[in-house]
Amino acid sequence: MANGVSMKKVPCTLLSGILLAALAPPLLRGQASSIPSATTAAPTAQTQEQRGRQLMDEMVTALGGDEWLHRKDMQFHGRIAAFFQGRPNGMVVEFDAWQQFPEGGQPQAERIGFLTDKSMLFPGKKIDVVQIWTGGEGYEVTYKGKTSLPKDQVEDYYRRQNHSIESVVRDWLKAPGVMVLYDGTSMVERRMADEVTILSANNDGVTIDLDATTHLPLRRTFQWRNTTFKDHDEDVEEYDDYHTFQGLPTPLTITRYHNGDMTNQRFLTNVQYNTGLPHELFNPDHLLKKK
Repeated sequence: MANGVSMKKVPCTLLSGILLAALAPPLLRGQASSIPSATTAAPTAQTQEQRGRQLMDEMVTALGGDEWLHRKDMQFHGRIAAFFQGRPNGMVVEFDAWQQFPEGGQPQAERIGFLTDKSMLFPGKKIDVVQIWTGGEGYEVTYKGKTSLPKDQVEDYYRRQNHSIESVVRDWLKAPGVMVLYDGTSMVERRMADEVTILSANNDGVTIDLDATTHLPLRRTFQWRNTTFKDHDEDVEEYDDYHTFQGLPTPLTITRYHNGDMTNQRFLTNVQYNTGLPHELFNPDHLLKKK
């Protein structure tokens, strides 16, 4: 696999599209050999909804319980490989990312910095372009200024954020009229999984497949209506290669599919939680320094 791509050869708008998948709260299939099993024996007389809610509780416990629920921030390094019609297009981009969770009244926000080589004379990496996602908007920021990202990319990012596992636990499960239904067992990349569907009062839905042994998320699926073609699109994320950082199991490989076609894969390293990231990091009006 290549170590990265030159920013001079890749337009910023193309990078924005490629790296969208890096932004919806990352987390989640599993190489869980070092993670203790969270399996709890199910009572013999459970309704479909009781079993579904029990599995959601066990998922939160497996992810770290209260520590996972009250994360303040996360930062990580990684690479993302892009695909076209399910096949790799040869482009691999290296990035640093910072995420702020909506804990303690702070807004949810995300920042991605694209890494490129400095020069032949000065080895190392530099960041000349970042994306910042905050307040329902997306921006591309350089030392020259900021620009708003295309509307379809912004809609895609926040659609996935609103259907993320974090949003399901933080918002969906607490909303009036929500249904949490156990759908039985499934297979995710040859792993036995328990499948749970969460349905909101307005008939929106998210399906989460949990490892039958560890209860860690293996896959998240949702659909939405395509207003252009008047049909439904499907977004899938699969989570693999879990490693534990500061007591929190974290997937280091995240694969995204759109209507059955693989669109990109993220490979994370150097994950850290609760480092006290400054709020200015997510302010799009703070431009980069010229290098």
